[in-house]
Amino acid sequence: MNPINALLGLFSHDIGIDLGTANTLVMVKGKGIVINAPSVVAIDKRNKKVQSIGSEAKRMVGRTPASIVAIRPLKDGVISDFDTTEEMLRYFIDKVHERYSFMIPRPRVVIGIPSGVTEVEKRAVQDAAMNAGAREVYLIEEPMAAAIGAGLQVTEASGSMIVDIGGGTTEVAVLALGGIVASRSIRIAGDEIDQEIIVYARQKYNLLIGERTAEEIKISAASAFPLKEEYEVTIRGRDLVTGLPRSITVSTIEIRDAISNSVQAVVDAVKETIEITPPELVSDLMEQGIALAGGGALLQGLDKRLAQETKFHVYVAEDPLTCVVRGTGEVLEDLAGLRKVLVQLQMTKPPKIA
Repeated sequence: MNPINALLGLFSHDIGIDLGTANTLVMVKGKGIVINAPSVVAIDKRNKKVQSIGSEAKRMVGRTPASIVAIRPLKDGVISDFDTTEEMLRYFIDKVHERYSFMIPRPRVVIGIPSGVTEVEKRAVQDAAMNAGAREVYLIEEPMAAAIGAGLQVTEASGSMIVDIGGGTTEVAVLALGGIVASRSIRIAGDEIDQEIIVYARQKYNLLIGERTAEEIKISAASAFPLKEEYEVTIRGRDLVTGLPRSITVSTIEIRDAISNSVQAVVDAVKETIEITPPELVSDLMEQGIALAGGGALLQGLDKRLAQETKFHVYVAEDPLTCVVRGTGEVLEDLAGLRKVLVQLQMTKPPKIA
């Protein structure tokens, strides 16, 4: 290790970041999770200046005047607006600096990224973090980070399986010996489920609802497997025929039907991953089961649906929403020992030959 970096490491508080489509979580080494905020930025279109970031910006979604737009700079798990993402990262890193004012050196940062991203997208994340104030930036694939955060033994020879369902992507991976043996990444997850609820309300009831309302319905009434007791919820929105406010009552059965395509896509991704997994590791998975992480793991009955479809034991990891960021924190604690689980970026220029 570079002696200068080693000296800086004694004084800096390194940071792990789960840069999610829906929420960004930040963990400070030795301090735990210090930030859990929506990945939303409100910008004034007149002067292109950032008005707010995080929870305050999310409250503006669907409620802003014409001059202010609330945007999510990450789409389907990758950066869709580089400049805004950089501003968001700088804001979160600066907040950590303010909280720990004695943190003089710039921090090392470990960031979770989806497994299906391109080299260009990886470089964009790295550059955004460096420009936002990081000293060194390491990338780790989200399913690997989620598996570490869920307590799976990813460096052992025996196989383990993680299904990480976030806002923009669902990551399915079988891991062994510190690497990903088989994986699938699909851009269908929590956001897509929200959209299916919006489309269902519009097509079935001529009712227009927003993303926040759809998310609330998903949390309170959506399910992937028949419930012991089905129930009804009220949805409020605007009638597309009269233009006036209207409320309707729908059952959990209807909501389950509405989101069936997204749920089936997740099930198919899991089954396809199992199909390409080496037989020796499949036998390990039959013993250890499949761990669910991410916000989508909280969808009612998803574990039962996957267990029924795969014939494996399926369980929800402890505190699934924070698995990825906790995994980045564990990597920071043992950066030397877990270096092999990090993403290796390809060099943009070939090395000079002496």
